[in-house]
Amino acid sequence: MNSLIVYGSQYGTTKKYAERFAEMTNLPIIAYENIKDLRGYDLIIHFGGLYAGGVKGLKNTVRALRKNAKLIIVTVGLADVYDEENIRNIRQAIGKQVPEKLLSNTSIFHLRGGIDYQKLNFKHKTIMTLLYNKVKKLPEDKKTAEVRAMIETFNSKVDFVDFSSLNQIIEIIR
Repeated sequence: MNSLIVYGSQYGTTKKYAERFAEMTNLPIIAYENIKDLRGYDLIIHFGGLYAGGVKGLKNTVRALRKNAKLIIVTVGLADVYDEENIRNIRQAIGKQVPEKLLSNTSIFHLRGGIDYQKLNFKHKTIMTLLYNKVKKLPEDKKTAEVRAMIETFNSKVDFVDFSSLNQIIEIIR
């Protein structure tokens, strides 16, 4: 099977996962911004950071796929990857980016990433500060796993990267 790893990463955590996965599998890797045509591939493994309710670069990847290609989506975010509400929210966002016909035959994995507020650009720092100031006032029962993770990590550097979590994806492609 002719396979390719595509990644969408804003600050590097998702790229680290994708690069490690490429090392572990000896598969080629490319940033989503550089893809032109994926019709020569039977399997695409898309690693995408979670930003503003979507998976970075996923729309580009989906548009470039050939008709019968298999897709594996690997999301990377701050929130607990075992929290059912968090997973439901991520999958709803994916449903807006991937047509139902393709999504029904797609494997999805969720990995935990990291954030370093010192590396955020001005726009992202401003957005995160405004969002933080809004959500910290929410009643506890209204805070999602994603909101709680943002509050806990606000204005700090955290790294939840766990390369051993890539093994579950390798099992699927072998």
